[in-house]
Amino acid sequence: MDLRPFVYGGLASMAAEMGTFPIDTTKTRLQVQGQVVNKSLSELKYRGMFHAMFRISKEEGLTALFNGIKPALLRQATYGTLKIGLYHGIKRLITENPKDETLALNMCAGIVAGALSSAICNPTDVLKVRLQAQTAGNVAGSTGMLMSFRDIYNMEGLRGLYRGVGPTAQRASIIAGVELPVYDWSKKVIIEAQLMGDNAGLHFLSSIIAGLAGALASNPIDVIKTRMMNQRRTTSADELYKSTFDCFLRTSKTEGFMALYKGFIPTFVRLGPWNILFFMSFEQLRKLSI
Repeated sequence: MDLRPFVYGGLASMAAEMGTFPIDTTKTRLQVQGQVVNKSLSELKYRGMFHAMFRISKEEGLTALFNGIKPALLRQATYGTLKIGLYHGIKRLITENPKDETLALNMCAGIVAGALSSAICNPTDVLKVRLQAQTAGNVAGSTGMLMSFRDIYNMEGLRGLYRGVGPTAQRASIIAGVELPVYDWSKKVIIEAQLMGDNAGLHFLSSIIAGLAGALASNPIDVIKTRMMNQRRTTSADELYKSTFDCFLRTSKTEGFMALYKGFIPTFVRLGPWNILFFMSFEQLRKLSI
């Protein structure tokens, strides 16, 4: 198996994560607020992405926008590496000739790669979400990555580090199963239509299309994933979501279906630049090896 996609995928994922992390923090804060089943998070503190970014910076300092950056980079170094490497490896197992690739086959490769890699790397995602969701009023917000990891393990066990692994794998399979194939498909269609050559402009446009498709498809499961990861064993049993489906039903029932699209603007605003940074970095790294 060609190891280059693994290496390039990890490096490009870390570059994209670093460049868009503050937007991801606002998305997390928007998604966890307003929960009827969790009284400590019932307040609608932020009115939108820009208001959340302004208020977090004012009340907690600019560095609060980067809470969780260490586990986020660790996650991309592992999850991003596995996802891209497995995606390209599975594609080559399905068909050796890139010209024979189809959108459906690539979607299958993306779903498998996304689910496997995210399930393996779930603890780093839990750490990221917990640190991002902490506010200045909570002492735990000042803890670092290793201490947070220890606290979660001591208080909640291994199950705590794999909390939300179901929706995480589902979300990752949706994103990888949509974004990666849509990016490849967009490139193929545009090149075959002779609208653009295989250059930076094509990579930019295909990245935007892939980001929009990924945001529309993944936002509901992303809200569920974030809420399940943020809940703790110390939370009242009545306030815990028992499964992906339970979280979906209770959120829809108590807050309305559109609550599943909380944080959509920062999700897309992040996924757009994230995809641009990732795919353009990945393409440049790949060209260096040719």
